[in-house]
Parts: sequence; structure tokens; C-alpha cells
Amino acid sequence: MHSSQNSLRKISEEVIACTRCRLCQSRKNAVPGEGSEGTKVIFVGEAPGEQEDIQGRPFVGSAGKLLNELLESVGIRREDVYITNIVKCRPPNNRPPRKDETNACKPYLDRQILLLAPRVICPMGNSAIHSLIESEKSVTELHGIPFEEGGLTYFPMYHPAAALYTFQLRKVMEEDFRKLRGLLDSLSD
Repeated sequence: MHSSQNSLRKISEEVIACTRCRLCQSRKNAVPGEGSEGTKVIFVGEAPGEQEDIQGRPFVGSAGKLLNELLESVGIRREDVYITNIVKCRPPNNRPPRKDETNACKPYLDRQILLLAPRVICPMGNSAIHSLIESEKSVTELHGIPFEEGGLTYFPMYHPAAALYTFQLRKVMEEDFRKLRGLLDSLSD
């Protein structure tokens, strides 16, 4: 499946040049995603924020710092996972992405998932959950519980940014990362 049409580099080049929706007009840098091609797990956030837009990399601001700490807390290296967002450009003033924007960007995420073939996909926060999963339920109901849909295993989580504003969520996220680690270990060949 590693055709020239579908390599991570090719997808990144397309994302960087993308003009499929209005977000291309206000971005500094598109943020395709980054990480290991041999990963077992993909983390999917909502959209790039200010630091991500400046650097062109996902999860490099304060939410990213927390994500790194949570990964480290269960012995997972950031370089060993893949991190991306449902939309690849920062919405103005960090507003939530609109439906037409997520629809315009969804083919990139679908191709990344197909190419990486991860054992587990972790949508972080309601936007990512609702973009990837056929469910009306919120992250509050779904977090920390793995389930299968369409041949893929999902492990919904709170978005790390939520724990920056609601300190109690940090403990919940730490527990969810421990559960994720157990799930990944149980899937190891």
C-alpha cells in the first residue's frame, strides 16, 4: 500500500498546499501530523493552536507538554506514536472547527489512518470523537473505554487542554493513559 499516492510525506505535502476550506486563508503553517510510521497508536486532537500554527507541528504548546508528560508517565515515547488533528490548520481564535472544515480535511486523516494501520486510535475530545466515531455520546461518557468500530479499535480520551483548565481531569487522564498502556500491552504480538 506504500504507493507514491499514499505515503505520509505525500499526504503532508498535500496538507501543506491545501486550499480545500477557508482555514487555509488564516493559517501560518498547516500541521499535517508527525510521529512513527511503525506506531501502534495514533492520537487525534481537534485542531492546531497558536504554537502549532507557528511551528507547523502538532501538540507543541501547553496541551502538548501535558500530552508528553502523560505519555512519559506510562513509559511511551512521543517519537513512538503518531499525533495529528482532525483539521490540519488553526481555526481563527482557536474556535472549534466547523463541519465543512472537518469534512474537507477528513480524507487526509482517513489516509493517515489507512497508511499507519494502528492497533488503537485515541480521539481526544468531543470534536475528534464525533469526527471519527458514529456516536452522539460525549467524551465524559466514552473516555477510557476501548471499543471497536469498522475494524478499528478506538480509545476515546479527554483532550489534554481540558486538563489545563480543569485540574481534576488530570488524574482522570493519568488513569486513562494507564488503561491505554494496558490495552497496548495486551495487543502486543
